[in-house]
Amino acid sequence: MTPGRVTPVRVGVFGLLGSGNLGNDGSLEAVLGYLRAEHPEAVVDALCGGPETVAARYGIPATRLHWYRGEYRTASRAGAVAGKGLGKLVDAFRTAAWVRRHDVVIVPGMGVLEATLPLRPWGFPYALFLLCASGRLLRTRVALVSVGAAPIGNRLTRALVRWSARLATYRSYRDAPSRDAMRAMGVDTARDEVYPDLAFALPTPPTTPAGASSGTVCVGVMAFHGGDDDRARAEEIHRRYLDGTTRFVRALAEDGRRVRLLTGDECDAPVADAILDAVDSPLVTAAEAGSLADLMRETAAADTVVATRYHNLVCALKAGTPTLALSYAAKSDTLMDRMGLGAYCHPARETDTDRLLEQFRELERRSAELRRTLAERNLDAARQLHDQFTELSEALFPTTFPTTGHARAHVRQETP
Repeated sequence: MTPGRVTPVRVGVFGLLGSGNLGNDGSLEAVLGYLRAEHPEAVVDALCGGPETVAARYGIPATRLHWYRGEYRTASRAGAVAGKGLGKLVDAFRTAAWVRRHDVVIVPGMGVLEATLPLRPWGFPYALFLLCASGRLLRTRVALVSVGAAPIGNRLTRALVRWSARLATYRSYRDAPSRDAMRAMGVDTARDEVYPDLAFALPTPPTTPAGASSGTVCVGVMAFHGGDDDRARAEEIHRRYLDGTTRFVRALAEDGRRVRLLTGDECDAPVADAILDAVDSPLVTAAEAGSLADLMRETAAADTVVATRYHNLVCALKAGTPTLALSYAAKSDTLMDRMGLGAYCHPARETDTDRLLEQFRELERRSAELRRTLAERNLDAARQLHDQFTELSEALFPTTFPTTGHARAHVRQETP
């Protein structure tokens, strides 16, 4: 090959993508939008949880994250246990082989450095460690981009997460508490930056005209059973959350309000179904959203949103709709505070319907003011994410020259 000839940079994206979680897929969509706009010469593929979905929806080749297809099913029989054990060994070689084929690997957003929901160390934390260790050994740049992190109680999970972060080439976080959590785990975060969640880089849907009202309240529900340290109380936590949310939806319907139930993951559908059965009102319906864009359109058309799942909140705030968080982790409180709605958080573990209704009514009274606040905060988030992508280009494509905007192409000097 002629010296100086441009060779397309090979970029991999990694994570539980295409597995039914709309927030994860929205983060992928934001990164693909950045790559296609700023690095159109890049050749992109994925190592992910749902390769068929990713390939069909985003038009990139995709490989299954785990060799053993029953990775996330509970193993009770000897054959399943053996299959999982063998899969861990096989995945070490599969991951290294996949990483070797790339110049850069991006982990797009997601709460990959946290255990705010139930999580086993030998599941995704182990997969992330294999990725980052392979990147360091094979000199492939691995970037954790606008990821979430939180304190972790389980020692093995914490160790895998800590070493994954240490071995990554680039790290940025979606909020300051995430960076603080990694610092507390022993990671040097002096050069790590904080930027908004990647979903704030997605296109904003049309909003309800000023002064117009649809009368609709979107209620985002979740298969919430507490966090990784709440396994002993999981069913009790879920029952309390479901009962409180159901009473809230019933109260709205009795007031004549239309309610749209939103989900953010395939596992949330039974919760929506349970509420529909319990309330049994024509005013209460469930949306069938297949992407974050669908969720944003639902929230943009609503007067108000009350939601639990983190990326339901992101969608509503991005759409500029006054929002109340049924908060299950510090990341939700931090997000709401960042967007100027810190007073409108309610604990998902201790759902008090009367108090929730009081907060909801106050939120609606201040609707016009809060919409102006959200418009300002969204402009600021857009500016920060522009800076994030500029920094990412500089960190991941250092031997480059400008193509479009601040984009750069990857050049390799190869001998004939």
